[in-house]
Amino acid sequence: MATEIHPTAVIEPGASLGVGVRIGPYSLIGPEAVVGDNCVIQGHVVIGGRTRIGSGTEIFPFASIGLRPQDLKYRGEPSELKIGANNVIREHVTMNPGTEGGGMLTKVGDGCLFMVGTHVGHDCQVGDSVIMANNATLAGHVQVMDFAVLGGLSAVHQFVRIGRYAMVGGMTGVERDVIPFGSVVGDRARLSGVNLVGMKRRGLSREEINDVRKAYRLLFASEGTFQERLAEVAEEFTKSAPVMEMVDFIQADSSRKICQPGEAGDG
Repeated sequence: MATEIHPTAVIEPGASLGVGVRIGPYSLIGPEAVVGDNCVIQGHVVIGGRTRIGSGTEIFPFASIGLRPQDLKYRGEPSELKIGANNVIREHVTMNPGTEGGGMLTKVGDGCLFMVGTHVGHDCQVGDSVIMANNATLAGHVQVMDFAVLGGLSAVHQFVRIGRYAMVGGMTGVERDVIPFGSVVGDRARLSGVNLVGMKRRGLSREEINDVRKAYRLLFASEGTFQERLAEVAEEFTKSAPVMEMVDFIQADSSRKICQPGEAGDG
């Protein structure tokens, strides 16, 4: 397929466009941007900085991709934004490159959906098949793992980790790590159970889902200390890959504590 560029679009010298790319009216592609094969860049899109976009990605009007991070410590270092293949980036989405204090790279995986007004801050690491609903926002240095879903108007604090298959409810403020398969709600996020619908949709077996539910109940029971319950879960479910993923997530080094169950919005 031939590349199609609207006559009002501005492609700055040095920009690299793949085969079959379509650029809409009044869009601007900066001199260090790389746009992969068969991407669709609709009208009024700005792609700046050292941004690399994977094949088959579509970006809708008024998105701002790869411009200067919203970090006062940024001093113009040559950081990057890398976006994978087959993503859908809707209107008014903003994504910022990395900074020297966070590894110099913001990275987005494949097959994600970023709805209207979502924001991916500097040095974030977003996995594959992630969905961010309207106006969900990630502060800097956030890690969102594969298949996670963030509801509309949710906000994630810097350095927080969102585990695989996790569900963040709409209008939820997330200050702590969310375990894989967990579901959180509230003005300050509290665990409300496991993401049963998400696990079923992604094809986890009934045995795997039951293991996750049993492990969750044991982890957050009232008896003993949390570390004692965690050790018990690790011993009892050593052959369950999803449960051990939860255990490994909790045991990993993190600057944040994990979300705990509680009444939604109890502060």
